[in-house]
Order: sequence, then structure tokens, then C-alpha cells
Amino acid sequence: MTALTAAGRLCAELSRRRASYALSIVRDSLLVAVSVPGERWEIEFFDDGRVELERFVSRGVVEAPDAPQDVLTYFDD
Repeated sequence: MTALTAAGRLCAELSRRRASYALSIVRDSLLVAVSVPGERWEIEFFDDGRVELERFVSRGVVEAPDAPQDVLTYFDD
């Protein structure tokens, strides 16, 4: 099975289950970003058949009035 076929099957099943996901191209791969409660999963499909998963787990909601400026500061020159 090719990477594109595997990613297509995953997306079809996610759609059938009404799951929230987004597609993008990253690091020469097709990335499927899936949102689940309290987590975001990034599943990358590569041409050589590899599949990589990275999970981001929330630590919960916190008050962060400085967040907009903090994120912009991260990208300062």
C-alpha cells in the first residue's frame, strides 16, 4: 500500500466518524493532523512507506493574558 493510499483510507474513515482533521505537506510527507479531546495527533505518511506519529497532549486551559505577545516574541529576529 502506498503512503497516499494509506493516508486516503485514514481520512475517509476519519470523515465517516465525523472527526476533525487537516491535511498539509511537511518534511516531504503528507501530514494528517487529527484533533481529539485534549490532544492533537500529527501522522506523517512518507513515500517510502514510513508512518510517523507525534502526539501533543494538553496540560489544560490556563489564564494567559500575555500569550499573544509571547508568541510574537518567539519569532523576533
